[in-house]
Parts: sequence; structure tokens; C-alpha cells
Amino acid sequence: MSTFNIKSHRQGVVYSMHHFFILNKGNNSGKPLSVPCPNCFVIQCKTDFEKEQLYWLAYSLWQSKAFYPFLRGSVIPFVVLRDVKSCLLDGLNKANGNPAQFKKAVSTLRSLEALEKNYKQNLLLISNAKRMLFYKDIP
Repeated sequence: MSTFNIKSHRQGVVYSMHHFFILNKGNNSGKPLSVPCPNCFVIQCKTDFEKEQLYWLAYSLWQSKAFYPFLRGSVIPFVVLRDVKSCLLDGLNKANGNPAQFKKAVSTLRSLEALEKNYKQNLLLISNAKRMLFYKDIP
């Protein structure tokens, strides 16, 4: 069973344990981050394995819009700490119930992320090529 600590991130605090961040305001609430931002929670774990497991669990929950039912606020939606923690614990219990399936899903998710990154890089190169084409033809 994974043990983790989740709390609100404060600017300037340096964390010694294995950690990552979760965005808590806006339409992307629940998105895991590797670097902090002003509106996020920090999740601290004892081992790097737990951190990776929780990171990819949070990522999959965010992708499946599992945090949407917990959004509050009329102008700027946000999630509260208690809801994020309960959502992560529920997901962790399901992941621990079938670890082989979770490991396979994480592996597939990582490969899809790499493919998406490659496609974005290709689109950027195509966009730059288009721009250069017009710079070259216009005197």
C-alpha cells in the first residue's frame, strides 16, 4: 500500500522527499506537474516507485476527467484538497487491485505521450517550414 502526503504548495518551499505537483485551479484542475505553479498541491512519497505510480495514476485520472465532478466555483473552477485525496485513494485502491493491468496501462500511456510529443514537434517543424517558404519568396 502506497503512503503519500498531500498538502498545499507554498512558493519558495524546497521538498526533500520524492514529490510532484497537482494543479488545483482552472479547467485543468487535477493535472500532475513536475514543476510547481502558484495554484497547486504537492504530493510527497517515500520512494521513487510510489511517486511514479501516483504521478501516472493522477495523470490517468486527469485524462479521464475524474476530477470534473469535484470542481467548485462559478468563475474560476477549483478542486479542494480533500476531494483530490479521496479521488487518488480510490484510484490507488483500484490500481492495487489489478497491478498488472495498471502497469500495462501506464506503459501504453507513456508510449502515447512520446508519440504525441513527436507529433507536436513535427507540426512545429512544418509550421516553421511554411514560414520560411514565405520569407524566401517575398523580396
